[in-house]
Amino acid sequence: MKEIKRDAYLEKLINRKENGLIKVLTGIRRCGKSYLLDPIFKNYLLASGISENHIIKLELDKEENKKYLDAHLLNEYIKSKIKDDKMYYILLDEIQLVDGFENVLNGFLYERNLDVYVTGSNSKFLSSDIITEFRGRGDEVKVFPLSFFEFASAFEGDKNEAWNEYILYGGLPLILSKKTDEEKSKYLKDLFEQTYIKDIIERNNVQRVDIIDSIVNMLASSIGSLTNPKKIYDTFVSNGEREISINTVTSYLKYLSDSFIVNKADRYDIKGKKYIQTPQKYYFSDIGLRNARLNFRQQEENHIMENVIYNELIVRGYNVDVGVVDIRDNGDRKQLEVDFVCNFGNKRYYVQSALNLETREKTLQEERPLMNINDNFRKIIVVKDNMKHWYTEEGILIIGIQEFLLNKNSLDL
Repeated sequence: MKEIKRDAYLEKLINRKENGLIKVLTGIRRCGKSYLLDPIFKNYLLASGISENHIIKLELDKEENKKYLDAHLLNEYIKSKIKDDKMYYILLDEIQLVDGFENVLNGFLYERNLDVYVTGSNSKFLSSDIITEFRGRGDEVKVFPLSFFEFASAFEGDKNEAWNEYILYGGLPLILSKKTDEEKSKYLKDLFEQTYIKDIIERNNVQRVDIIDSIVNMLASSIGSLTNPKKIYDTFVSNGEREISINTVTSYLKYLSDSFIVNKADRYDIKGKKYIQTPQKYYFSDIGLRNARLNFRQQEENHIMENVIYNELIVRGYNVDVGVVDIRDNGDRKQLEVDFVCNFGNKRYYVQSALNLETREKTLQEERPLMNINDNFRKIIVVKDNMKHWYTEEGILIIGIQEFLLNKNSLDL
């Protein structure tokens, strides 16, 4: 397998180097957090002139390091390695295994010559609010499964083959090392059942495993569709489930979001400039996990493409909402949907996902919501076709999915 370069994440770590905060790498398990620390970041430190003995690395899930799961012994070990006043770089993998790790890490903050980087996966470290454990003195780096650009750079084959593989098996790095469809399928299914769901159940003391399993299946079957706790609750009731409350459904949805398995996209009224509380959309952080959950059925490429575009926008650092545009049509009020409203600082983009624009009628249909937005921010339609990008008479950028994903500046073409 070719080396997977994760330069964007490396740059984030470099920019945070020696900033006086604990760098916390969060993200779904097996997305590459450990690999990012070592070898990627460790090799950078060595190449920049840092001595090996000033890099203190512990993989806390290894048997030989089991004794350091005692917070006191871990603290003693780290302190024993400090021999001078020069900067030391502490790289701790799977820190959540240490009982009382918060106090140990907060203690490191008082040492001027310690620069601390940690990763964690299950239980607490799957929580999206982990930074609060460090009393506001943590600096989160969110790590995602491979983007299509990262995946294609390490894939043995052409870009079209890479795309077909990516939308089926997703971007968890170890997928690239699996040789057969059977291996890939088993890896994803086992990971979902034996790791992700198990972690959520243990962390949150989930009593109705059957209910959370059903909710995962509902979300997987309806990516790109509007839903909310009430709608899901009503589905259970209509199927004869009586021993469940809407509060349970709401809590289980939050557990899945906090675990980074799914991401929630809120609806935003573009003209009214306000959020609409419900319903929302949910997208899977890795499309391969979604497909595995459904036993690789329901391979609707339009929905899968929409999920991939959403993930790409999140990876690029945008805040992403689902847009709503109110219009009057023959005197009737209607709502048109803009797939994604993307914000970063003072930048905004409106992005539509369309499998194709094979007819003028289809083009007008996809353009219509964008044309009813009365501002000058960029408007983009991403299609499956891999033709060269072009502009409509109305100034809307039409771009193929691969060019969109492979060119980091594609929103500004």
